[in-house]
Formats: sequence, C-alpha cells, structure tokens
Amino acid sequence: MQASFARQKRHEVHFLYPRLGGDSFSVGHTSAFSRCLGTMRSFYKLMGAYYNRAKTTADLQPATLVQSVHTLTHCLPGTAPAPTTTSPSGGGGATTTTSTAPSSSICSGSRTKFKYFGVNESGAEFGDTAIPGVLGTDYTWPSPSSIDYFTSQGFNTFRIPFKLERMSPLSSGLTGSFDQTYLSGLKTIVNYITSKGAFAAIEPHNYMRYNNAVITSTSDFQTWWRNLANEFKSNSNVIFDVMNEPNGIDAGTVAQLNQAAINGIRAAGATSQLILVEGTSWTGAWTWESSGNAAAFTNIKDPNNNFAIQMHQYLDSDGSGTSATCVSSTIGAERLQVATNWLKTNNLKGVLGEIGAGSNPTCITAVQGALCAMQTSGVWLGALWWAAGPWWGDYFTSIEPPSGAAVSQILPQALKPFL
Repeated sequence: MQASFARQKRHEVHFLYPRLGGDSFSVGHTSAFSRCLGTMRSFYKLMGAYYNRAKTTADLQPATLVQSVHTLTHCLPGTAPAPTTTSPSGGGGATTTTSTAPSSSICSGSRTKFKYFGVNESGAEFGDTAIPGVLGTDYTWPSPSSIDYFTSQGFNTFRIPFKLERMSPLSSGLTGSFDQTYLSGLKTIVNYITSKGAFAAIEPHNYMRYNNAVITSTSDFQTWWRNLANEFKSNSNVIFDVMNEPNGIDAGTVAQLNQAAINGIRAAGATSQLILVEGTSWTGAWTWESSGNAAAFTNIKDPNNNFAIQMHQYLDSDGSGTSATCVSSTIGAERLQVATNWLKTNNLKGVLGEIGAGSNPTCITAVQGALCAMQTSGVWLGALWWAAGPWWGDYFTSIEPPSGAAVSQILPQALKPFL
C-alpha cells in the first residue's frame, strides 16, 4: 500500500508540469515563462513536501492542493508584481537595488565569523522533466558577473546544483562515463569561482534519486563520487556536497550512502577538500532529531577528518521556503537550536546550505537571529542563501544581482552584517 501510494504521489506531482504546455514547453523562450522558473521550483518543493507528509490518500487536503497550484499560477503573465528598484543618481548606468547595511551590533556576544559564507547559484538543475535538456532553454549555468558581484561584497562560497542525469546519462548509468559537455560546463564555473579565491560546493540536486528511482546501491554511489572527485581532486577550493535534500528514505540508509560517498571521494585522492553530508527529511535543521538523522549521523567517519553536516532551514510555517511570511521574528534561532545542541554534543561542525525568507521586517529579524545564533555557537562553519541564479525572475528569495527581490533588503540588512 505504502509503495503504490508513493508512486501515486510522484505521478501527481509531475503530472501538472506537462499540462502547462506539454513536452515542448520551454521556460527559457519568453521572459514571462523565464520569470516563472523560480515559482515553479517553489511549487514543486511545496508539493513534494506536502505529499511526503501525507501518509494515506485520506491525508491529502484539497485546500493545500489549491494553495500550491495558486503558488504556480501567480507567476503567469500579468500577475507577478515587478521588483522595486532604484536608479543611480545622475541618471545612466545599471539599475540597482542596494541600500546601506546596518551596524553588526545586531548580534551581541562573542562571534566566530563564518569560514564559508555566500549563496546558492541555481540554474543547471532546472528543467528536470527535460533530460538531458538543452542548454539555454531547459537549464543554464550561473553567470560569472553574479560571482563577481558577491565576491566584491566579501562573500566567498557558492553552491552549484546540477542534475545527476545530465552528468551521468541514463544510457551509461551511475557507474558509466560522464557527459563531457555538461561536465565541462560545471568545470568552467567552478574554475571561475575558485580562480577568485572563493569556494565552489558542487552538488547533485537529486534528492537521493536517479532516473526517478531511489539510489540504494552504496557501491554504485561510491563509484560515482570517486569518479567525480577525480575530476576535481587537484582543486582544494572545491567542496563536495554529497546529495541535495534526501527525503522519503530511512535516515540510516541515507547515512550509509553518505559514508560511501566519503569513501569514494577520499579513494580518488581528493584529500584536502571539505565534504558536506546531508540527512533525510530534506536535511531540515528543525527536524534533525525527529527525522532520525541525529541518531544515524553520529557514526559518519572521514579518514581526513574534514567533513561537516549540511542542514537547510526555511522560516515559513511549514519550513518549505515557499512563503514570504515568517512564523515570527525569532523563528530562525528557534529552529536551529536543537541542531546546534546536537552538533555541540557530538563535537561536529555544521553548514547551513540553504536559508531563505521574505524581504519584510519580521523575516529580516528572523534571519539575523538565525545567523547570530550560528556565529555565537562555535559549531557552524557557514551559511548559504537560497538563491542566486539568472532565471529566478522576481521570485521572493532571489538574490541574483542587480535586482533580485532579496538584494535591496535581505542582502544589506540580514547577510552583510555577518561577513
């Protein structure tokens, strides 16, 4: 019963995408559909989280379905509000959305600055119904100008999502050869980032799945990571992020797959790079104990003792990151507390690989509180905002310069004080 219901859930989540225009639908062809990309990602994340919470078909509430469909349709032509921007005084030049950063006194106490602080650079994982897809139509790589913008501000870490099926074509499988064109695209942006002295965290954005099936073979996954690490082992500024947001899988199984990845990476001779492991249940910080991750991840071992636990945390009511409304101005620190205590107890380090919220006073204060709690804890190595990327349009957490919705307030008020 449970297995068939899971298949039904997957079918219903992916059913709506073709209905928007069939297999030929291309969000990159028009500005209107390009603007919808961020909202589509929000829609799928909401639907995925919603369906995974449901245990039986009786749990599926029409009101939630309507809410998620509204999230998607709101971005269609003529409905999305334009981001607020300002022009430089004197006229001419690029439009900007920046403002003065407040004093770092918003966080009192002894602080340890983040070693890794930056943004996700999304785009290469887009178009997951179009495999392998067409560059510039179904997916894109991050813009070098975006990297330049953030490094000039003082940020030093960029997380690069990509699709496992594009890197490892279905014809050859996980243990076969990589697609050299796609690999070259990843290497190009990674080399650009690290040439600036910054760090590039590379991650298969696949939720511990390949070709719509849960990855179960630790041997295959170890081989895949050994092969990929071999391509980057000479670059010490690369960070290996094992897998984005596993979900619907037992925490113990996810921990075993992460251990296999660590073994493969080190076996490739990549011994200097940081490795990030992620737990089940979307690797949520606020569910780290209840999901089983706390018990399962205490025995992760790295022969080079250079790994960290990556968690994600959003601040809306269900923690999905699909609403610009935060629960409260203190919810950021509150949702990290249990995870922070667990890291301390187990003498481990953490990285908050995704955090996002709306550009409003409540959310700004909540993000400040989260980052302050992290920097005063001594156990968090860094944090990354979700997300930059050239195709987000006016999505509320977009921090793509110059006019992403989070640039004008979140960047100067919630992020820069923690540099």
